[in-house]
Parts: sequence; C-alpha cells; structure tokens
Amino acid sequence: MLRFLPLVVATLPLAGVTAAYWLNVDAGVLPACLPFLDGCVSISATGRYLPGSMPFRAALLPQAALLCVAWWISVEWLRAHSFARPRLHRLILVSGIAGALALIVYVTFLGTSHPVYEFMRRFGIYFYFLGTVLAQLLLTICLQRSVLRRAMLLIVAMLFALGIANLCLKLILADPDAIENSIEWVSAFLMQCWFVLLFVAWRRTGLSVRVETDSTSAHS
Repeated sequence: MLRFLPLVVATLPLAGVTAAYWLNVDAGVLPACLPFLDGCVSISATGRYLPGSMPFRAALLPQAALLCVAWWISVEWLRAHSFARPRLHRLILVSGIAGALALIVYVTFLGTSHPVYEFMRRFGIYFYFLGTVLAQLLLTICLQRSVLRRAMLLIVAMLFALGIANLCLKLILADPDAIENSIEWVSAFLMQCWFVLLFVAWRRTGLSVRVETDSTSAHS
C-alpha cells in the first residue's frame, strides 16, 4: 500500500484546504469566490479561523509526516535503480524533510498575531515551498529521459517561474495581495500534481516496499 503514498500526499492537503475554505464560507467567515482566479483569500486564511482551521490542521500536520516518508522511500527507490549519484540523493532527502518540518512550523504558528510568531509562520511557509520544490527538482533530474520526466520538469519550472513572478509583482504593484493569493493557490496545486506524476513513475518501475528483520539477532 505504500506505493500509493504519493497519491495520498497529493490529495490530502487539497482535500483539507478545500474543506477548510468551504466550511468558513458557510460560516460567513470568508467570502465565496474562486481563489485560483479572484485571489480573494489566501490559503493561510482558510486555516486561520474556526471552523475551517480544524480540517486544515488535521490534513496538513499528518501531511508533514507523510512527506518525510515519501521522500525517504523516493531516495531508496532512486538508489535501487541507480538513478544519479548518492550525493544528490542526500540533497533530495535533506531538502524534502526540511520542507516538511517547515510545514509543521507554519501550521503550528498559523493564526497567531505576535510578531515573533508571525515571523515563524512566514518562515515556515516559505521554506516549505522552497524545500519541497527543490527536492522535486532534484528528484526529477535524477530520472531517465521520458515524457513523464519532461512533464515533471515542466511543473517544477512553472513553480519557479511563478515564484519569481510573485516577487516581481510585489515590487511593482501597490496592492499585490490578490495576485499573490492567486499565485499561491496555483503553485500549491501544481506542487501536488507533481506527486501524482511521482506515483506514475513509481508504478512504471514496479516499486514495492519490503520490511525485513534479522531473525538471527531476534533469537540471540
């Protein structure tokens, strides 16, 4: 069942954030709109207020743990197929786990107003995106040339392009909040789509996970 882990990683945050948003819309906390296009609310806003904060945290905190497992299995998968060098494998694992830990920081301090806590929240979300996308890029580079690899590279390239565009628009526009929110929603969706393609890559190579114990040590 672990071979389906990338699908869980892809869908869990989407389900949690969507549920959080519509619960808060129903409660009159947030406006009803199309956040991908209108940018009326940020992703953080969906998890900042009750009742939406409950499914938001219930999805994203386990997501951090699942990401750590997914990156570890991915690195072992790369090693098993001799994709790239061990040094690159370590970078993938470090970047991916750093992103997952940053997600925990972000969710923990979401909704707090103290300046120090607000800094921790911003630190968490930025490093979550950076660590995860960097790990996605490095893993994609390790793969053999194929249509699937090109699709994964395209997603990563779009993520980096959106990040640069967001920084530029924040410097140019007097009120960049709406466009920044839209970019955030689109980027988060693309990031999750990459994990769907990772599942396809795992499946094509017949990935299986086996847990073994040393029976000799157990009886000594």
